[in-house]
Amino acid sequence: GLHGIDPVGRSATFGILIGDAEFQSRGYGREATRLALKFAFQELNLNRVQLSVFGNNWRAIRVYQKAGFVHEGCLRQAQYRASEDASVTLEIAQAVVAGKLKNSRAVVLRGARETADGDEAARLGREADNLAASLRAAGKGPDLDALRGIEGEAARGYFEALNLIIKPQMRETFALNGRSRRPPRDRFNALLSFLYSMLMNSCRSALESVGLDPQLGFLHVVRPGRAALALDLQEEFRSVLADRLALTLINRGQIAADDFDVREGGAVMLNEVGRRKVVTAWQERREQEVAHSLLDSKMPIALLPLMQARFMARALRGEIDGYLPYITK
Repeated sequence: GLHGIDPVGRSATFGILIGDAEFQSRGYGREATRLALKFAFQELNLNRVQLSVFGNNWRAIRVYQKAGFVHEGCLRQAQYRASEDASVTLEIAQAVVAGKLKNSRAVVLRGARETADGDEAARLGREADNLAASLRAAGKGPDLDALRGIEGEAARGYFEALNLIIKPQMRETFALNGRSRRPPRDRFNALLSFLYSMLMNSCRSALESVGLDPQLGFLHVVRPGRAALALDLQEEFRSVLADRLALTLINRGQIAADDFDVREGGAVMLNEVGRRKVVTAWQERREQEVAHSLLDSKMPIALLPLMQARFMARALRGEIDGYLPYITK
């Protein structure tokens, strides 16, 4: 389907269902791609193609005029100017943190509704209240350092609360001993790190597809080799995509202790069998459709980062009043 036309940049973005092996063998994916390109070339008078693949079953096609490279350069200039403006940088970073905290709170509230333990439901309810307080404080943060401090403190409480959403019989095997990375020190952290890496790659591809520089972020500090803007975009999706999937895999017994290896020095990593299980579950999850809070239609989860990247681009070009993060319903 056509997901958007940019009359200024002379470009259009299509979401194409490639389908499973049987679907592809009948040529449906190729036919959908052919029709999309025919429409773009003949009706919109566009002449260049950029292809991005989102999971096994979806691809995004951006079609544009050759002059669109100039427009892409203008977008990046706007991005660079915004990164040098302290007030604009803080505003975008606050939106990123707001999206993260709202979605994290939704995960905690869902855990409180689903638990049968009254005491644990109350503890989760208190953590949801803490996240709400952090959300209010984030909107008043005077600078990036203060905002990062609020976000970090909220994240610590949130990760502690995730232990209560794990089924009691699974907690000894999948205890989350705080957030640890490089390397992960427990199985839950190893699972989260692997999911976050796949999510970050999706966000980076989405940003590049719309012409943004994934290295230049607003919340995350810019460092050599670090895709700071991809990390910014990832924040609003961590809890509802990666964390919820991790909890589902654990609570349903779809992943177990023998799917992990403990390496020298105490690092815990998914082994090959475990990685295959998680990748399969990740691809299946991304093919599910969800309602977007800012749109009237549903879309595959795989296309959410692309849609948010487009909102980021529009905000930087001044077409909308500030960045609007994805909020789960």
